[in-house]
Amino acid sequence: MDRRCFLKSLAAAPAAGMVHVPFVLPWEAIAQQRGGLAAAEPFKPSDEANNPIGAGKGIFPGRVAWVRDASATSWDGVTGHWWDDAYTNQKVVHAMTSRLLQNLTGRQNQRQAWDAVFRSFNDSHKLGRSGYRPGERIAIKINCNQDRSPEWGTAPSSMGNAPGGATRGGGPPRAIPNGLPSPHAVVALVTELIEMAGVRGEDIMIYDATGIRNVGQPIRTRIQANSNPQFQAVKFLVGADYNLGGRMSPTPDLENPIRFSTEGVPTGYLPRQVTEAKYMINMALLRPHGMAGVTLTAKNHFGSVHFPSNGGWSPMTLHNSVLRTQPMGAYNALVDLIGHRHLGGKTMLYVLDGLYTAEHNEGSVFRWASFDDHWASSMLMSQDPVAIDSVALDLLRSEPRATQVRGNADNYLHEAAQAAKPPSGAVYNPDGSGTLTSLGVHEHWNDSTARKYSRNVGRKEGIELIAEV
Repeated sequence: MDRRCFLKSLAAAPAAGMVHVPFVLPWEAIAQQRGGLAAAEPFKPSDEANNPIGAGKGIFPGRVAWVRDASATSWDGVTGHWWDDAYTNQKVVHAMTSRLLQNLTGRQNQRQAWDAVFRSFNDSHKLGRSGYRPGERIAIKINCNQDRSPEWGTAPSSMGNAPGGATRGGGPPRAIPNGLPSPHAVVALVTELIEMAGVRGEDIMIYDATGIRNVGQPIRTRIQANSNPQFQAVKFLVGADYNLGGRMSPTPDLENPIRFSTEGVPTGYLPRQVTEAKYMINMALLRPHGMAGVTLTAKNHFGSVHFPSNGGWSPMTLHNSVLRTQPMGAYNALVDLIGHRHLGGKTMLYVLDGLYTAEHNEGSVFRWASFDDHWASSMLMSQDPVAIDSVALDLLRSEPRATQVRGNADNYLHEAAQAAKPPSGAVYNPDGSGTLTSLGVHEHWNDSTARKYSRNVGRKEGIELIAEV
């Protein structure tokens, strides 16, 4: 079942944000039928709290910064759209991004913080201690899974919906899923890069390469509305269905394959525009997922792969290798993605956009019971891909309305943290340069009230959470 058909199958589902009951999404149901898998139970960690595995990454190894500011988000859930300027405060989102960077790097201002991020990346990759230099390209991967129409926030024509949400051919109107990336969060990041880090606009590319995905107008128009010519030079790479209005289409780089470390998964390829970049920023979404349990920074790269004989620019062939119904200690394709030298290997910064989080990968935004029935209003940042996804998983599993956080959602985190000798026994070597070492540190916090990780209580290993909430 592809994504277009999947959307049709949700036509009779209750509007997201109004009813929150566990259910099995069609992709997983099909996989269960084929593989004889049982339905996923609510997520329960297989490891004890404050029991870190793996090796922390970053200036401060294993550090994750989290900022929550309820004043950033004021949508009433009815009027207009949550991404309208009236309901997302750009000034507050800018301030959140600034605080995240300073808390992550321990620097006193933004220029110092960005310089520290670039120098840390180059030093850890044995590229010297230099900062950013003009001509060095930066690819920003965002998650446009629900952006599948020429017009942002509307249903693709294949869904058969008339304007206003009414179903063609009769039937009641229904809500259009609106779990999109925040244009304001993307604008804040790009603004930081240009105005604080000194990056040229022509060196910045925002992308999601999956064929049916767009990078919608609210993102592009907000960036290009800035009178600074550097903002006009920012590039956009999108799926082939939407390469209009100056957007670029991906070209597969056949010289840099990604070979998945298990039988039955074909060789994939990445966009040449990505492999030619020196740096990457992985700007993912904070949300549950009906197939994998969660979709965070690792799964964001489902929008980076091309399979010439298996769907083209589509991650469909990887679905069965990330199921939340797989047992702990199973191979997981996400490890190959974040371990590849042109994906996780060139990522200098991981960001999670949690301003308005969706209830699952095909749903609409919802208010969090754990935040007094307000929006999540959160952003997270780290240099450690395993640590940031581990913290995000703890946040999501502690939210009663995040009902799709189920099954073994943390299997890939265990595999990635122990990539040199994973529980599955897989030999993770996605780019042919040798078996991966630990990709980061994983653990669960002590509880959802104190939110303490090992480094927060004075230990030398594990995650450190710097939270402003």
